[in-house]
Amino acid sequence: MAWASSEIVAVITFLLPGFVAAAVFYSLTSHPKPGDLDKIIQALVFTMVGRAIGQGIELAASIFGRDSIWDARWDLAVSVAIAVTIAFFAAWIANTDWIYAILRKMGATKESSHPSEWYSAFVANKDCYVVLHLKGQRRIFGWPAEWPSKPDRGHFRITYGAWLAENAAATKSGVLEVVIPAPHVEMVEFLEREYDDDNEDPGGM
Repeated sequence: MAWASSEIVAVITFLLPGFVAAAVFYSLTSHPKPGDLDKIIQALVFTMVGRAIGQGIELAASIFGRDSIWDARWDLAVSVAIAVTIAFFAAWIANTDWIYAILRKMGATKESSHPSEWYSAFVANKDCYVVLHLKGQRRIFGWPAEWPSKPDRGHFRITYGAWLAENAAATKSGVLEVVIPAPHVEMVEFLEREYDDDNEDPGGM
C-alpha cells in the first residue's frame, strides 16, 4: 500500500498551505472552528486562491522576460506564505466588517461578518461603559477592559468598577478590577462614556 501512503502525503502537502492559513484565520478571529469536512473545504479554498495568486505572479514575471521568480524547490514555502497573507487579509475583513457594512448600505444584506449578535454589540459599542446584570440581581458598572467572545464561556475583566445598589445613584465604588465569568451575566447594558479633559479616560481613548 505504498502507493496509498504516497497519495495521502501528496494530498496533505498540497493542502498544507490552506491548513496553515485556516489556522491563522481562526486564531485571529472569534469565529467558531468548523468541522472536519469544512476544514478540508476551507483548506482547499485557501490553497487554490494562494496557488492562483502565485501563478499570477509567475505569469506577470514571464511577461517581463523572467522565467521564474523563485526556484521550484521553494514552491511549497511560497504557497504557504501567500496563503497566510490571504488569511491575515481575510481575518482583517472579518474583524472590521467593512465589506458587510458596504453591502448593508446597498441593501444587499442585513448580516455582519461577526460571529454573533453578542460580538457585534460589543464591537459597535467599544467606546461605552457597561452595566453587567449578574445572577442574583447584583449589578456592576465599569469599563470592559476585556470581554468574552461568546456569552457562555470566558470572563469579563471590568476596571474602574462600582457595584450598583437598588438605587442606581448609590454605588459602592473603589473596585480597581474584577473578573466575572460570562455565564454569571444575564444581561449587559452599554452606557455612553462621559468624561472631561481633567479626568483620565479608563478606555485609553
